Amino acid sequence: MGMEVAVRWISAALFIGLCSANSVEKKIYITLNATAPCVRLMNATHQIGCQSSLSGDTGVIHLVEQESNLSWVLSDGPNPPYMVLLESNMFTRDVMLSLKSSSRVSGVAAILPPSPAPGQLSPDLKCPNDGFGLYSLNYGPEYAHCNETLWNPEGNGLSYDDFPFPVFMLKDENETQVIRQCYKDHNHPREGAAPAFPLCAMQLSSHMHGVKDTVTCMRRSRGQVSITLNTDGVCDPLSDFNVWTTTQPINKSGVASPEDRFVVAAARLDSRSFFWEVAPGTDSAVSGFIVLLAAAEALARTPDVESLPKNIMFLLFQGETFDYIGSSRMVYDMTNGKFPIALENIDSFIELNQIGIGTSSEIWAHTDPVSLRNSTVNEQVQKLLASFSKVTAGMNISVRQPNQSQPLPPSSFQRFLRKRIIPGAVLTDHQASFTNRYYQSVYDLGENIGLRYPDGLTPEEALNHITDTAKALADVASLVARTLYLQAGGNGSLENITANAQTVTRMLYGFVINWNNSWFHSIISQDKNDIFTKQKHISFYVSVNEQTFSTVLVEHVLFNLTGHPANLTEEQCRDPKSIPHPDTNFFNYIWVQGTKAENASEPTPYCVRANVWLSRALSPAFELADYSSTEYSTWTESRWQKVGARIFLVASRELEIITLVTGICVLITSMVLIHFLNAKSNILFSGPQEHSSVSY
Repeated sequence: MGMEVAVRWISAALFIGLCSANSVEKKIYITLNATAPCVRLMNATHQIGCQSSLSGDTGVIHLVEQESNLSWVLSDGPNPPYMVLLESNMFTRDVMLSLKSSSRVSGVAAILPPSPAPGQLSPDLKCPNDGFGLYSLNYGPEYAHCNETLWNPEGNGLSYDDFPFPVFMLKDENETQVIRQCYKDHNHPREGAAPAFPLCAMQLSSHMHGVKDTVTCMRRSRGQVSITLNTDGVCDPLSDFNVWTTTQPINKSGVASPEDRFVVAAARLDSRSFFWEVAPGTDSAVSGFIVLLAAAEALARTPDVESLPKNIMFLLFQGETFDYIGSSRMVYDMTNGKFPIALENIDSFIELNQIGIGTSSEIWAHTDPVSLRNSTVNEQVQKLLASFSKVTAGMNISVRQPNQSQPLPPSSFQRFLRKRIIPGAVLTDHQASFTNRYYQSVYDLGENIGLRYPDGLTPEEALNHITDTAKALADVASLVARTLYLQAGGNGSLENITANAQTVTRMLYGFVINWNNSWFHSIISQDKNDIFTKQKHISFYVSVNEQTFSTVLVEHVLFNLTGHPANLTEEQCRDPKSIPHPDTNFFNYIWVQGTKAENASEPTPYCVRANVWLSRALSPAFELADYSSTEYSTWTESRWQKVGARIFLVASRELEIITLVTGICVLITSMVLIHFLNAKSNILFSGPQEHSSVSY
């Protein structure tokens, strides 16, 4: 009985300890909630990115504001390993590689303010998507590997390096200030002398399950599923969905006849940066697809567009940053009869690619110099260029052609030309090398394309304020819409085909400034409304195994701009096959939130009908299980269990040893005491003996 009492006391003590553990942890650690990690990505040959050890990596914080501060981390500091707090001007590839080569560094926390420092440039490669475009030893070898034109000269390749320690971006100024103050109070060297304990330390956790390359991680994922029936795996292919529509509805489940002709307008949807899901992509992606969406709206409102001799198709590709995932899958599907049209149905091709900088003056139409050697193709391309010139008459934009010996810039069009020679052009804001210094960077923001708003505007006023950038992009959209109309055989008045600057300014505000706005809410389907509560920000990173938030928004914007209200109930709209003569192979239906009427407390939802569709943007390499492919993208993203960052005070090694020894002594003493109590429990814990009564 005495032993049971002791066990109860010990159990109660453990219960109290467990209940108070969370509060103790909060007293010890300050959790950093506004961070973005660098994660591990893999392709057929190698891995890139960052990772921590299984339990996270810890180090004493040291602030690096200038190059002279590095010596403390790399050689002089007495308390390694160090967690480097890196100012934005020092977040360069040279500095990162010097930290990578040192065993005294356990991780990096980068302070990246809203505006770029002088040293902040593109972290992408100088020759983006090299090896997966058009030019090779077999086609235009003189243009392969950017030999003729170095497209991204500011690129330092940081995003494609592999780091053995965690690297996080600090996104919140208040949290950054807490870290700075902790460093100043505890870690800042005084006149070169080592600071006294306790020291301010940081722990970064971002352990990645995938290693080496895609071949290895996919093999391990398959083995894990087949042996343990665990579907978690260790990595996933980068994937999402392409979005497409046509001005003349076609059967999405059918096959176009050989004589059907399509004029294609395309743009990419995705971007990236060094840090996971921090991908603003304002010029590299957003400017192009906004122009395409505005052009689609302008043509959808053109009366005779459905009776033109040729159909017009709008394609929006996902995953283009990673070796053209979306466009290569589209070409694969077209080639193998898995898409409503075939490559042979494409009459001509116009792509919008980085169109936001300098749009008030001139646009550059890039063409493929190799295919122009074919007289028939050259004639068709010259006709396309003549259409550009014709529609710019009276506009504030001119379309110019670079030197004809210059190859195509990195573009989705290249993946189509790999399979079939198609007349076409890529429209950009750069004549040769990119004018976008922040290509695939966290700083490819609205300011990069001159997007500015007057002070003092409310969110609703900013949403509807027509900026100069919106006007410029609307002009480009009008140019594109009119050119597509001519290419499709239209002969009506071009002046009536005009992009809506109000629509463009709303898209710019929504995709660049604030996605949580009244317009996006009004056009989103009710069954997708929860995405606004789940999302903290908008990112144009392609992601894995799901339709990303940005793709959902683009799909619904295209639905709104090209669709029409349908007189259906909510039940009919959600299940259009239940209505008489359903046309679900030609049209899609969504039940949208709608807007609030005056004096109404709730918006009025309604049904919208449009021929807007999704197609899978998953590399054919994973369809074919060819994980070492050199033809298709093989990029995968590692899985992880926990990503987090926190700071705390750490004691000296001597104090830690003393604490450990003291703890061991207390443990041994406790064990001896418990053994003694157990041995003497019948004496120590027994109750008073009862005496039986004796009768005489």
